[in-house]
Amino acid sequence: MYDLVVKNVKIDKKGTVDIGIKEGVIKRIGKVNEPGSREIEGMNLLALPPYVESHLHLDTALTNGRPYRNQSGELFEGIQVWNQYREQYLTHEDVIKRALEVIEIMSSQGVLYMRSMVDISDPSFTALKALLEVKEKVASFIDLQLIAFPQNGLVSSTEGEQQLKRAIELGVDGISAVPHLEATREKGFKSLELCFQLALQYDQFVHIFCDEIDDSQSRFLEVVTSLAMESSLNERVSVSHVNAMAYYEEAYVRKIIGQIKASNINVVTAPLINCAMQGRFDSWPKGRGITRVKELHESGVNVAVAHDDFLSPFYPLGTGSLLAAGHMLVHLAHMTGAEDFDAVIKMLTSNAAKVLGVNQYGIAEGNEANFILIRAKNAQDLIRRQPVAEFVFSKGRIIAETPPQKTKWSAMDLVDGMPVQNK
Repeated sequence: MYDLVVKNVKIDKKGTVDIGIKEGVIKRIGKVNEPGSREIEGMNLLALPPYVESHLHLDTALTNGRPYRNQSGELFEGIQVWNQYREQYLTHEDVIKRALEVIEIMSSQGVLYMRSMVDISDPSFTALKALLEVKEKVASFIDLQLIAFPQNGLVSSTEGEQQLKRAIELGVDGISAVPHLEATREKGFKSLELCFQLALQYDQFVHIFCDEIDDSQSRFLEVVTSLAMESSLNERVSVSHVNAMAYYEEAYVRKIIGQIKASNINVVTAPLINCAMQGRFDSWPKGRGITRVKELHESGVNVAVAHDDFLSPFYPLGTGSLLAAGHMLVHLAHMTGAEDFDAVIKMLTSNAAKVLGVNQYGIAEGNEANFILIRAKNAQDLIRRQPVAEFVFSKGRIIAETPPQKTKWSAMDLVDGMPVQNK
């Protein structure tokens, strides 16, 4: 007997199937005749693997407006506001409360894998210690990875290297550098070399904040690709943002995309935040604010789409919906072709799972029963309407249910061309 049977769901275009689950694992996809301890009617809903958030900031989330709002919308003012918040308001309990609220919001929408960046500029590691506790609290239903990043510099800061080593000792899953924020180009190079050295030494993921600036001379991406190949870390390396690529001349873009493909690293784009924050220094015509997603994808590079900031000093909006990020991307990247919508959904799911190194991801027999049921015809319909998942299954258990939105319509009859209230 199955613990749970989900009846009549769509996985592909071949019609409806049942999903039989036992001990948190998918045991059968097809017609399930055996009874289940519990049965759910899937109502011909679309079954999708869970969304994967590949770049989020749980430590800064829900802090927008304190101690004041980022009026310019620029990265540098955002950093200034966050530094002041950290000094004035940040406590262990504060981080836990905000992080759990965001995780509840996002997991209820179907995010069951998450990679959060954690600023380690605080000497006491308040945010990191709190998020390590959160990771344990939510482990029963969500896979949370933590990446330590030095917001105030790895090399330019006198304590940067020691802070990163201490974060590794505390138990992070990966480490980062932010080379474009180092004091000089040379220190930016050195920060990358140090990050890769420590990643090899301590067996860590590498996730670089790379070229997040509207400057065609910011070219740290080529250094990352070179170090990824030299270290053989390859697919364990990811770069986020790389907005400067939008300003590179075409000959250089072709060269660097070739290097990215050869190095097998991942690229994470955050269209919601990047289009709002980038391009503010441009005169008209202004840049679109994101990297060359379509060209990267068409070249075979693994590209993921992330939500990134959530009501923070860096972004005053955000609902936790990865479909909202995908919706923004198809506009900014001109990805509205017949096959583009399917590609973007993969950027929210399987592509992002590769970034996190998730094993056995997807709806398949033998895999952990992590999936969502959602009311949609196809990928285009998903991105167009951005519906919320009606059921979220984690490790074979329903962790969230959202009834479909219904509108009560007071019908109007047309009589002689005039609307009349239906009685």
